[in-house]
Amino acid sequence: MKNLKEMIFEVDKLNKKILVERNFDAEIELVWAAWTEPEILDQWWAPKPYKNETKFMDFREGGYWLYSMLSPEGERHWCRADYKKIEQHQYYIAADDFCDEHGTVTNVLPSAKWTNTFIQEGEQTKVSIQIEYKSVEDLEKIISLGFKEGFSMGLTNLDQYLSTQFKLRKQNKKNNKARVTFYLNFPGNTEEAMKFYQKVFNGTFVGKGLQRFSDIELPEEAAGMTDDQKNLIIHAELEILPGYILMATDAPESMGFVLNHGNNMHINVEPSTREETERLYMALSDGGSVSMPLKDMFFGAYFAELKDKYGINWMLTHQNS
Repeated sequence: MKNLKEMIFEVDKLNKKILVERNFDAEIELVWAAWTEPEILDQWWAPKPYKNETKFMDFREGGYWLYSMLSPEGERHWCRADYKKIEQHQYYIAADDFCDEHGTVTNVLPSAKWTNTFIQEGEQTKVSIQIEYKSVEDLEKIISLGFKEGFSMGLTNLDQYLSTQFKLRKQNKKNNKARVTFYLNFPGNTEEAMKFYQKVFNGTFVGKGLQRFSDIELPEEAAGMTDDQKNLIIHAELEILPGYILMATDAPESMGFVLNHGNNMHINVEPSTREETERLYMALSDGGSVSMPLKDMFFGAYFAELKDKYGINWMLTHQNS
């Protein structure tokens, strides 16, 4: 049986093209965002151990993306993609070139024309990519530099990103309807506390209930967690009254957290759009202090944590779906 998530990679020398196809377990809107938003692209585009860093992106017809791939030794390889044609959630066409840090094309390596097409296939999205070169020699040079292997690693990164970034939050919250919840931090006894509140309020756990660190694919920096830490609660949602959700996570000292009365409770606001999330972030952080800057997080949300100028703790959480 054919594995739909296996990358198809074909070289068409007659037409000076590379054809790539790959299916992903996510809706088309989610996959489209992963290819067109720099905060997400930076998390998967470069093959490991390289790291992708966007300097500038203007995703529109006539706009461009300027980025670099940073090696473990600190060497940067600059590239730019100029967007020629965009049909939202359907396809985009871009000219891809190697350049310097200012975006000036250098022609040190062959340029290419990319046509990326997005097709919903049931619960999966197929990305079909056509890469055209000016000559067979250009195509062969790119192949000889390990393009197939590197691009395959990047698409595997994307598959991992989609499975962790989007699905965790999607399982707990089915849409982007705005809401306000309350978020609690405990020093390692979240499970005990939430079961207590469940009994007090005769509440119901929603989503996946008590979810442990070991239940999800964690980022590389969490590889050193102990078995006891992996058994702690990363996220819990308890409906204590109709429409009122109490959320919680473990934040023990063994993982670098320092909790005291006053910083162990946040008002969690979930705006319906990224734009509204950014507006609230700028307004609430003005004159206050930011503990976690606004960015896409591994648990599937556009997220920030801050204290406003009056000392009130806030979380801003926009679900990436």
